[in-house]
Amino acid sequence: MNVLSCSINTLIKEGLYEISGVEVGQHFYWQIGGFQVHAQVLITSWVVIAILLGSAALAVRNPQTIPTGGQNFFEFVLEFIRDVSQTQIGEEYGPWVPFIGTLFLFIFVSNWSGALLPWKIIQLPQGELAAPTNDINTTVALALLTSVAYFYAGISKKGLGYFSKYIQPTPILLPINILEDFTKPLSLSFRLFGNILADELVVVVLVSLVPLVVPIPVMFLGLFTSGIQALIFATLAAAYIGESMEGHH
Repeated sequence: MNVLSCSINTLIKEGLYEISGVEVGQHFYWQIGGFQVHAQVLITSWVVIAILLGSAALAVRNPQTIPTGGQNFFEFVLEFIRDVSQTQIGEEYGPWVPFIGTLFLFIFVSNWSGALLPWKIIQLPQGELAAPTNDINTTVALALLTSVAYFYAGISKKGLGYFSKYIQPTPILLPINILEDFTKPLSLSFRLFGNILADELVVVVLVSLVPLVVPIPVMFLGLFTSGIQALIFATLAAAYIGESMEGHH
């Protein structure tokens, strides 16, 4: 019994030691000055930006009065973004269309790139390539940009009077109102990151188990949910901007 007990303890200790040595979320870094930069996020983000810029350049290289083909598609996308912005922000939506549109298109193409492009076949010294929105750093950066945008929108319209919202309808709610401004970017970033990461993990697991037929419907479902996540993020960003400008939501 003593020998068995010692053997079990040894296995547990060795197993725990091996588990503790496993690295989760390993990254490929570039050393720039005194900073370590997540290189794989920058690489995939630049690819997404190149896709967006290239598509836009091809679509509008020869604009027509009566749009056709790519120009017609991009004008439809622009109208869709304008409708979302106007619905959430109100009459003063115009200056915010580029910001909301950039958020939506970047997130949409990033999400779809994770479902369509074979990032993982590209070998890196460490880590692996994936959709930009599969990294928490990207989603937090987008959420913080949204926070800066709605603070700027409120202060530019109301001046320092914007901060009076923290004591309305009663000063007792001051801590809760301040906490709300911290939870907005947290919820935006973790919702997007969690959904994209979970979708890619499900596809990887299914491909490893049944590589031919079963993963295909899941991949199509992932494309749908990826688009929905981009729309949710852009809609909430516009809603927060509208709320800061109007103060009636």
